[in-house]
Amino acid sequence: MKFTRILLLAVTAIYCVSCSTQKRVPYYLENVVDTSGKEEVKVPELRFQKNDLLSIQVYSKSTLPEVSDAIYNLPSGSATGGATGFLIDAFGNIEYPRLGAIHAEGLTKQELASEIKKRLTQPVELLKDPTVIIRFLNFRVTMLGEVARIGSVTVPGERLTILEAIGVAGGITDYGKKNTVKVIRETNGKREIGYIDLSSKDLFNSPYYNLVQNDVILVEPTKQRAKQAEQSLVAQRITFALSLITSAAFIYNIFK
Repeated sequence: MKFTRILLLAVTAIYCVSCSTQKRVPYYLENVVDTSGKEEVKVPELRFQKNDLLSIQVYSKSTLPEVSDAIYNLPSGSATGGATGFLIDAFGNIEYPRLGAIHAEGLTKQELASEIKKRLTQPVELLKDPTVIIRFLNFRVTMLGEVARIGSVTVPGERLTILEAIGVAGGITDYGKKNTVKVIRETNGKREIGYIDLSSKDLFNSPYYNLVQNDVILVEPTKQRAKQAEQSLVAQRITFALSLITSAAFIYNIFK
């Protein structure tokens, strides 16, 4: 009889622990209202960071074989850091064929292209009217926390919004905070942490709406998730305690 009362109390404790009031999680763009006007889409210009891998192609109007632009391009199949392209090293530089080290960290594509064209035309004109085309080869961000699929998200283009990144990651789970998504970003060698509210009407004006390469997006768990984990741990401990009580009762009945 005593054992039955103990078992009943334990089951009641598990039931009480598992019951909790669920707080509603905000939806994406919940506070956005319809508008007849059209806002201008602003796309920030990306600046290069250490470990960025770049595709750089140089073209010239020269048709003379002795003044070929081919010698200023990486040969087909060449590798830098395991992939074809120019890797920005720990000092923020790229090593360019016949031009030497060029500092790239902190520059935009246009600024780096201008610097390469300057090296090709001054003080000696190595190529006539050169054109420089630069592309990212490893634009990626990392998704962590309460998303369906954590890990790196690599895109073929050079633009990725926070909504697109979350979509590729399978969306935020029911236990993820949509109003305080954390974005960890490195700018000019310094780390900054910002927050973005995916339910806000000001979402599109946030400096973290458009992601930059190497951003880390962290979706933190709600209090419900933390409480759920705590409840699960308590339930496991109670189950373990019940098994001990059951074993003790069984042994007692054998030897009494």
